[in-house]
Amino acid sequence: MLIDILDRRVAEGEERIRLDVTGSGIGVLTLCRPDKLNGWSWESSRQLGLLADRIRFDESVRVVLLRAEGRAFCAGIDVTAPGGAITGRSPAERTHRYYEGIRWVHERFAAFAGLPQPVISAVQGYCLGFGFELALMADIRIASDDAVFALPETGIGVAVDAGGDLRIARDAGAGWAKLLALTGRRIDAPTAERIGLVQLVVSKGELVATSMDLAAEIAANAPLAVRSVKRNIDAFADAGLAVALDRTALAAALTLTSEDAREGYAAKADRRPPAFGGK
Repeated sequence: MLIDILDRRVAEGEERIRLDVTGSGIGVLTLCRPDKLNGWSWESSRQLGLLADRIRFDESVRVVLLRAEGRAFCAGIDVTAPGGAITGRSPAERTHRYYEGIRWVHERFAAFAGLPQPVISAVQGYCLGFGFELALMADIRIASDDAVFALPETGIGVAVDAGGDLRIARDAGAGWAKLLALTGRRIDAPTAERIGLVQLVVSKGELVATSMDLAAEIAANAPLAVRSVKRNIDAFADAGLAVALDRTALAAALTLTSEDAREGYAAKADRRPPAFGGK
């Protein structure tokens, strides 16, 4: 798996994310696995990185709109996706491989979050786990009134893997980050707006039009000025993020290879409460 994800091709029928560029300078990235609730996988991360590289140097794209098909934005990890589990000849080697794999995911996400073009995410339905973390990488977030947000990782025995808890701490404060990440509690769109994780809440029927209108408003402004403003704000807001993300990768690797994680996933599959032993 760790070799396969380095391939720069996308096999026919394996598209997780689609890119369409409008005549008004909007690059629309669409999560396109609605039958899987747009569940995330190693392959999704790979494709996100490929598309981010393409968008970065496309002068016709002035703003990016991240959206999703179907009733959910992204319901979290797709546990049925090929290559989901990483193996090793020993616990130490397995932990090391998870650590490097998660660092690789962080690099793909950094390429997306660090695009020179502003990114707007339009969120409907479930926005859980990796989906929530992906939405948090956007510069501006718009949610439909049926959106639900959560970081459920600790309930299955693993740490938050992609820095979503760190970004919540940055945008809403450490207290909210701890409340959401330590409990796995779900919040609705109005709550997410109230604490600063979402900038606008609209009806489900208005989500696409409102998001496209905002993207067009930004795209009409001077590109060099827009990109400079994004870089300046990110430089201030993300100070210290790189070091924290490395700690996140290590914590995720250690917990993903723990007995608690094995118990957590098994309990979820069996629809029973987990019995964690702290090992």
